[in-house]
Order: sequence, then structure tokens, then C-alpha cells
Amino acid sequence: MTQNPLLNGIRVLDLSRLLPGPFCTLYLAQLGAEVIKIEDPKGGDGARGMSADLFSLVNRGKKSVTMDLKLAEDVALFKKLVADADVVIESFRPGVMDRLGVGYEVLKAINPKLVYAALTGYGQTGPYRDRPGHDMNYRGYAGELDMTAGFEGTPAVGNLQVADLAGGALTCAIGILAAVIGAKASGVGSFVDVGMLDGTLALQVLSLNSLRSFGKSAPKGRDMLSGALPNYGVYECADGKFLAVGSLEMKFFHETLRLAGREDLKKLPPVPGKQGDVLRAELVTLFKSRTRDQWEALMANEDTCVSAILTPEEVLDNEQVIARGMIVDDSGKPAFNLPIFFDNATAVNGKAPKLGADNDAVLGPLKA
Repeated sequence: MTQNPLLNGIRVLDLSRLLPGPFCTLYLAQLGAEVIKIEDPKGGDGARGMSADLFSLVNRGKKSVTMDLKLAEDVALFKKLVADADVVIESFRPGVMDRLGVGYEVLKAINPKLVYAALTGYGQTGPYRDRPGHDMNYRGYAGELDMTAGFEGTPAVGNLQVADLAGGALTCAIGILAAVIGAKASGVGSFVDVGMLDGTLALQVLSLNSLRSFGKSAPKGRDMLSGALPNYGVYECADGKFLAVGSLEMKFFHETLRLAGREDLKKLPPVPGKQGDVLRAELVTLFKSRTRDQWEALMANEDTCVSAILTPEEVLDNEQVIARGMIVDDSGKPAFNLPIFFDNATAVNGKAPKLGADNDAVLGPLKA
């Protein structure tokens, strides 16, 4: 496989901070774009002070320059950078860039091909546009957090930032790439408006399906893939560890029962409701009869869709993860590779920049 970054020649000016925006531009950097972080001289991206490891994880392969956009001379420098850029991404509340004198209308007059992406909690319009928020707020408004509740009814936040990363960062990356392709073809850039509430709402396919099919959402922990079906769920094992039993299709479920020595359970239908609850009770007892790894050894290489639920530590040593090259070295610590593989390109995985490390190289020529 040759080194041929697919976004080679694309310059991205990244004014975003913390997690969603930097995660978006991490993908662009791994695809070969030149991503230049525009950071405040006084401390830079707030993630630097919150967690050096988190900053490093989501800012690998980027450059860093420092600018204070409240100063006229730095605004002038930024405009010079924009003249030769393909993308600007920011994550301020609506109107902040306009007040600084570097809003979209100003920048597109300098560079008509510019793709300007604004990644915010609620988008540029609507009654919520100026509200502050974090991942759980967007998930809550999108209905996604409600659907994480189990039978007991309490939503579970979890440690995956669904709105920040999927609803926000990846949605924004798709928008940017589409706009860049459009700009290359037409010579005209775009304003890309991504609200994390919108992006998270668009992920709620099964919830919307329930509304379309039944006119209401399913009870907590009772939607099709959130607990209604006994053959699709999480089960505790003898050692207190857990299995993901995803035997949704009957051929997989029957094979699971055969391997477990409980083909007699085929007579119990894996359906929602009281009948399914009888089967679920049998499966709870069954899966507690062996350890997680014993079930994994029995089921994993068979047509069952049953697998171990690994801890984050175990994931790093998982043979499939290793075989796919998903763990790369970041100054002696693990980091994730780009999860997209091409036949003619490899991901770029550089190091996170020190604050202002590229001031001379990037800004020097503009001051000459």
C-alpha cells in the first residue's frame, strides 16, 4: 500500500476547541489534509489544560499557530491565511465570528471557494441557537438519552459522546467533504451549518420506526433492539462478566441453543412480552452457568452472533483490533488509527503540536 493521502493539498483552518470540532478535523488530518489549529496565545485549546492525553488523541497530525482574533493585526493575518485555505471550521456560538470581523460573509469575499463549517450545539437558527450545552443536553433533546434507559427507566449516560462525536463531528466531516467536492467542481464554496442536536436526532432511526409503526415509542428497555427480544441482549456470566447475545435471526439463535446444549428452548418463541420473558429467564440461568471466556471459546467462531463484552483494556489486546492495525503509537501511548481503509492510501498519524509550534512556518511568510 502506497502513502497517498487522499486529501493532500486541502488546507483546513481549525478554530474549534475541546472535543467535537477537533475530532472532526482529526479525521481530515488522517486523510491527508493540512489542518492548522488557530489557538489563543493564552493557553490555546482548553483541552490542553483539561487533559494532555485527550488533547493529543484528537489533535494528532495537525499544526498549531497562535492568534488573538480580538487584535486587528491578528485578524489581518487570519484573513491572509483564509485567502489560501479550503476550509474554515469553528465551534463558537452563532454570531461570535461576525463580532470578531471574520464571519462567513467577510471570508467568502476574500475566498469565494471557501468551505466554512460552523459546528454548534443547536445550529445557526431556531430558538435554542444561543443556548450553551454539552453532549448529554443534545442527546436529551434528541430523544436518544431517553432510549438508553433499561427496564428500571433511568437513562444511562455512558462514556461514548454520541452527540459530540457521531451527531456532531462525523456529521460535520461529511458536510465538509461534500462541500469541498462541490467547491472543486463549481468554484463556489458553502456555509456548512451542523447542529449536534440535529445530527443526533438523525441517528434515531429505530425510535422513529416505532413512532411510524405504532404511533408511540416503546416502553423503556422494550424497543426491538433495546431489550424487547430475549435473543438480542446482554447477559451476565458466571464470573460477573458479560456476553453480547445478538442472535437476532432464528438460524443464529437455534445454533446458539444447540451449542449451549439447550435445544429444548427452541419451543419458546423469542418474542416481546410475557412469552419472551419466560425464555429470557431461562437464558439468564443458562449464561450464568459458564464464564464469559468459556462462552466466547464455544460461540465466537460459530454462526451465533454471540461475543464477549470486553473492557477498554482488553480491547487494546483484541486479535481482530490488532489484525486491522487499529492501535497506533502516540509517544508511547495507544491511539486509534483511522477506521477507514483504502487500497491506494494509508492514514496519516502524526503527533499533536505544541502550542504555537508552527507560527514561524505558517505565519512567517505572511508577515514578510
